[in-house]
Amino acid sequence: MPLWNPPSPRVRELIRRGAEIALNPRQEWIDELDAATLAGDAQQTIAADPVLAAGTRRTNRSNLLFWAASNVRAPGEPVPANVGDAPLAIARDLVRRGLDESALDTYRVGQGVAVRLWTQIACSLTDDTEELRELLDVSLRSISAFVDDTVAALAARMHIERGELTRGTHAERREIVTLLLDGAPITRQHAENRLGYALDPTHTAAVVWTDDPDTDLHQLDRAADSLANAADQSRPLSVIASAATRWVWVHGSPDADQVRVGLDRLPAVRVALGSTAPGIDGFRRSHLDALTTQQMLARLSSTQRLASYDEVELVTLLTQDPERADRFVTRTLGDLASAPAELTETVRVFVAEQCNASRAAARLFTHRNTLLRRLARADQLLPLPLAAHTLDVAAALEFIRWRGRD
Repeated sequence: MPLWNPPSPRVRELIRRGAEIALNPRQEWIDELDAATLAGDAQQTIAADPVLAAGTRRTNRSNLLFWAASNVRAPGEPVPANVGDAPLAIARDLVRRGLDESALDTYRVGQGVAVRLWTQIACSLTDDTEELRELLDVSLRSISAFVDDTVAALAARMHIERGELTRGTHAERREIVTLLLDGAPITRQHAENRLGYALDPTHTAAVVWTDDPDTDLHQLDRAADSLANAADQSRPLSVIASAATRWVWVHGSPDADQVRVGLDRLPAVRVALGSTAPGIDGFRRSHLDALTTQQMLARLSSTQRLASYDEVELVTLLTQDPERADRFVTRTLGDLASAPAELTETVRVFVAEQCNASRAAARLFTHRNTLLRRLARADQLLPLPLAAHTLDVAAALEFIRWRGRD
């Protein structure tokens, strides 16, 4: 630590008052910080991964509160590196995703936003030019040193984590799976012997993860076992992709209702299922489809805990450009887009049952006349009658089915 000259008593008091404000940040500050650290081409790998994105958001809050709390306790004093649970967890997960220390550049982006927000706070604390100059000089040097030290500590942790990942059976399994996913020239027999998993049959891949940092991570392994049970197998192939994520494969196609029952006992766990396909190509394609499904749920802020690629393939295509998808939904559904879920679900099921009212009523466990009344109400809300653009309405309703509601 370079020579650190403590500020004057008056500026110490101003820093303390500003830090108390920062300890209770406005939501728009947090939103801006999150948006900045997950934006840009360099951060797309992180932003597209729900676990990494959630870890980044938790780390943003952790860093902000850590620095602010330190300056409430000791205003203007050097702040040590933040090596708490949230930063260390994201460092481990970055390594397990194959990312290097350059991923920590997000801290620099966050620093830029934090400096601007802190400057706004500082300017609200005093009208005295000299006090403001001293306050900003001390606090901005403090923020810079804090970020430098935190990045250095996490880079060191990533180095250690990378070494640990090169040892043990989990590392061996992950290495073989990575080679298969990359299409490397590895023989089927060699891969099967190392994985203890046959590659010729049909496969269904899954991404099993949790967004809750307090979840018992053994629940992820229990969810993987539940997938195997739903496919009538004794055990799955499971690979640790990150602390809070498992990549899973089972032979055949697991029964979705059984998977859902298993997840009811694991309330913090989410599952994205890939397509079902044979051989090594199927092993690879199903995994990519599962990742696509998981990323779509994250992109739409969906709260659904189980989704399969077969269900969401159309929505995935529609939402490659979220802004255009929103415009399509607004143009197609009109006021129906904001109608109660009971009404939109009625229309969705009616279309799914090929516009057969009796079958739709039975599927919804409601009376046929009730269903017809709801459809009439939906027609009043739609810009055009349902019969005039059934396919467009069906696509738009699938979008809002998977999108998280505001």
